[in-house]
Amino acid sequence: MLRVGLITLNSSDDPLANLPITQGYVNAAADAGAQIVMTPEVTNCVSSSRAHQKEVLCHEAEDPTLAALRETARLRGIWVLIGSLGLKTDDPDGRFANRSFLISPDGEIAARYDKIHMFDVDVSETERYRESDGYRPGERAVVATTPFAKIGMTICYDLRFPYLHRTLAKADAEIITQPAAFTAVTGAAHWHSLLRARAIETGCFILAPAQTGHHREKVDVNRRTYGHSLAVSPWGEVIYDGGIEPGWGLVEIDLAEVTKARKRIPALLHDREFRVET
Repeated sequence: MLRVGLITLNSSDDPLANLPITQGYVNAAADAGAQIVMTPEVTNCVSSSRAHQKEVLCHEAEDPTLAALRETARLRGIWVLIGSLGLKTDDPDGRFANRSFLISPDGEIAARYDKIHMFDVDVSETERYRESDGYRPGERAVVATTPFAKIGMTICYDLRFPYLHRTLAKADAEIITQPAAFTAVTGAAHWHSLLRARAIETGCFILAPAQTGHHREKVDVNRRTYGHSLAVSPWGEVIYDGGIEPGWGLVEIDLAEVTKARKRIPALLHDREFRVET
């Protein structure tokens, strides 16, 4: 059995104010016996202002949230999945990276993943997102090897692209991490259904720490996220739901269920070539 801590955050646009809250939840989950603790997307900063992000975000080597959580992982002897951090890059166009980190118990970075799919959508007439204006998309899918499982890494909007999850599963991922800052509207409509579908399709555990609530920003926006950090079994059962309040929870997962589910429905072995006629 693997004990996983899932953290639900209500991050503001102030990384230094968010950090002690995140550290407190990580330490509380470690105190309860978590062997790996996972935080949501944009753990360090939820901001709709590119100008503000330029002021408060850092390059990876100088980021205080990354440094602090690496040290926490080392001191507590646990794995930490930082769902993602907004980070400055050296890209000529000045766009940021939306980057997830897997931190080992010695405090080292075991894996990095940059979000591939950008959230460029009009949720409604008044709610519009253009993530690619500020963030550059990644180009690599990542499966990280740990002593307890192989972990496929994704972020938020990646959830809507099943071929990515299937590719990770066919590369031997047993756990897929799905940290998110899902909007309240799309979360209520699709979050549970999509996470269960990705688990069923891949025979993986899907672990999805989430942002929640109304996010405090210096600019006048009404940014709300859905919450409901979830753990879903390879058979598609929701085995943990963190609800809508910030905090943390603990779930135990039995990785033998991955093999069991894939033996019952061996769909990963049944791909066939086909053509499309129009």
